Formats: sequence, C-alpha cells, structure tokens
Amino acid sequence: MAMRIALASCLFGFLVTGGVIVFGFYALAHQLDVRSSGELLGKRDLLEHVLSKIPSQESLSLNTHRFGDLLIGHDDLHLALADSSTGQNILSFSRIAEQSMSELAPLSANPNSIRNWTASTGEQMSTVGASTPFTDGRMVRYYLSQDRRQDNRLLASFVKTSLVGWPLMLLIVAFGAWLIARTSLAPLRRFQRMAALIGTQSLGQRISSSALPPELFELAEEFNSMLKRIDDGYRRLQDFSGELAHEMRTPVATLMGRTQVALSRTRSSPEFREVLEGNVEELERLSRLISDMLFIARADHDEDPLNRESVELSQVAQRVADYMSVVAEERGLTIDVTGTAAVMADPLLVERAITNILTNAIRHAATDSTISVAIEQGDGATLAVTNSGEPIAPQHIERIFDRFYRIDTGRARMDGGSGLGLAIVRSIMLAHGGQVKARSSAGGDTTFTLMFLSHPP
Repeated sequence: MAMRIALASCLFGFLVTGGVIVFGFYALAHQLDVRSSGELLGKRDLLEHVLSKIPSQESLSLNTHRFGDLLIGHDDLHLALADSSTGQNILSFSRIAEQSMSELAPLSANPNSIRNWTASTGEQMSTVGASTPFTDGRMVRYYLSQDRRQDNRLLASFVKTSLVGWPLMLLIVAFGAWLIARTSLAPLRRFQRMAALIGTQSLGQRISSSALPPELFELAEEFNSMLKRIDDGYRRLQDFSGELAHEMRTPVATLMGRTQVALSRTRSSPEFREVLEGNVEELERLSRLISDMLFIARADHDEDPLNRESVELSQVAQRVADYMSVVAEERGLTIDVTGTAAVMADPLLVERAITNILTNAIRHAATDSTISVAIEQGDGATLAVTNSGEPIAPQHIERIFDRFYRIDTGRARMDGGSGLGLAIVRSIMLAHGGQVKARSSAGGDTTFTLMFLSHPP
C-alpha cells in the first residue's frame, strides 16, 4: 500500500509540477515580453528626443555622437534611420538594423506597435518604427530593434533546469510519500501481526487502541469487537460440542452395553426381541436429538425461509392442547386456552413452539392443576403459558433456553427430555423476529411468553 501511495503521489506530482512548469514558462515569457516592450519604448522616446535636437537631415552625420547614450553599452539595440520621403537608408549602425528596414516596410500606423521577426542570422528581434521630425520640421524614419537573444537564453535555461530538476523532485516526492505512508500504516502492520498470531488458543488477545490516530481507533475497536464475537462463538461451539458428545454418549453407551450383553451368550428369540425393542427406544431418542440439533442449526443460520401466512394463535394453541390432553389427563391436568390473536408467521413452526412450551409445562406442573394458555393482541401478539409447580430459581431463568441446559438432569432424562425443547422455541421466535421470556414467582407459578412483532422483518 505504501508503494502504491508513493506511485500515486509521484503521478499526481508529475501532473501538478508539469502544469506548474508550463504555467511558469508562459508567465516568464510574458514578463520578459513586457519588460522588453517597456525598455524598447523607453529607448524609442529617448531616440525621438535626440532626433528632435538635430537641426536637419544634412547635419545628421555631424551629430552621430548624440546616439552614444542610446547605443553604447547596449549591444542588443540596433538603430537605422531612413529618409521619410524616399525610404532610403541615411544612417544605420548594424546589418540587423538594415534588415529591420525591409522587415517593417511599410510602417505601422500605431507608433507603439512592436513587431517581432527573425534576423537572417537567427536572432529573434523586436522592432518599433515610426517617423519623427528634425528641428527644421523635416520627417525622418527610425527603426529601433532589440535583440531578444538574452531573453531566449533565459527561457531555455528555465526549461533545461526544470527538465533536470523535475525527475529529482518527483523522486523526492515519491520517497517522502512512501515514508509518510509507511509510517502512517504502522498500526495496520500491528493488525497484521496480531491477526497472524491469533489462533484457537489466543482468541482472548486484543489490540491496544491507545495512541492510535482517530482514523484507526474505530478500526481497532471494531477489530477487537470481532475478536470478542469470534471468541464467544468459539467458546459456545466448544461447550456445545462437549454437551452434544455427552448427550450422545448415553444412548450410544446404552445401545453398546445392551448389545454386548445380548451377544455374550446364546439367547432365545424372545430375549433378543426384548433387547431389540430396548435398542429401538434408544435409537428413537438419538434420532430425536439429531433432528432437534439440525433444526436449531438451520434456524440459527436462516437456511430455511419462513412460509409466512396469517396464523390464528388461539386455533393453533387449542389444537395442540387437544392433542396433548391425553398426556395431561393422566396427571390430572387441565389445559385452558383463552384469548385470540393473529400473526404473520410460519404455522408449522408456531405449532412446534407452542407444543414444546406446553410439553414443558405438563412435565413440571403440579398434579391436579390447570395450565393456562393466555393469548393477547396488542402491539404485536403474545401467548403466555402458565403452570403451577416448583418455582425456577433466578440463576436458572436466564439459562433455561440454552441447549442441553437442565435444572433437574435426572428427572429430565427419565421424562425423555433432550434439553433442546426450549432452545428450539427460542430459535423459532428469533427466526420470526420475536422473542421468548420466562418468569417464575415464589408461589410456584411459572410463565413462558411468546412475543410476536406486529410488523415482522
């Protein structure tokens, strides 16, 4: 990145400095033209003053010394005088001055007009020409030329110096940009080294955001937040893997033990049948465990799109209550469904969530009690299942929706629970954009509430 920044800076510097050089060249050329024009017109005024002091054209040869102040010490000036009526050369001080007479014939009507031309020897010349009177009133033409050789040398020197210094300046700019970029990107190299060191055993490391520039402070904070999320997810995955292995170990160990015992000696067909029937129960439990885990995984990752439609919660709850009434009546329990509400949801998933909640309520409700299913329509919809029984301690309330979490492990296994029922309920509600909550009073009433949004995502 530092190299790319340096190259980009070099290209940008190339364009900018190139523009500056071009602009400087034309600005210098313009200033030289202005200076040359000013000097030439100033000398023209002095020349006209000198000519006005000469009595006549015939006495011109006797007054050549008067042009000393004008020409002596000014090798770049060239003067020619011509008869105003005939145009014949009457006095010239150089061959270039003679050439100017032919270059500027005829004279411009504007006495301040300056014409540029090239001498036969290659010099660039600027000439001003006009007519002015002697003392006797007779007119004389003058051609005052200035050699622009020094100006052209100055422009050439400017171009040469610019072309020589241009690459060097670009190299300095590129190196400076590279050095600045490399220094500024030092925190990013810290990120790189940190990322290279992070592994499954070092997810707890964090980047220190102190002394970072404001542009990288937020990046460091987000990077640390990402590491925290990865660390939390990895720890949950480790916990889940351990819990899953523990849950699967029991039915697998049971199957293996029963089968090994059955094969340890010769048995009759009824005995083998009894072993196989027991194995089927364990296999069914293992199959339910695997199915529940697959369901939670798909729900958590939104792999299965929801089939949303209008669902009447009272109808679904009453259907589940009727289905489970036989199990409830064995324990003297009554399921009472009240209220009504409609939500946009997947009917099969809603039915499964209600089934799991009611199953949990029946399992923990006190004998000969009533399980209440209260449905309300408000800003969204709620379905609350309340049962009387042993209260849930506060330290368990927040964890009962975790996978494989059981308050009473032994009782849950005897009842056939896998510890995934409430975790499935939470996954279903999160998939719908809602949530599930639990509360338990000291008197023994425990309520699980499904909350649906009025406008699901």
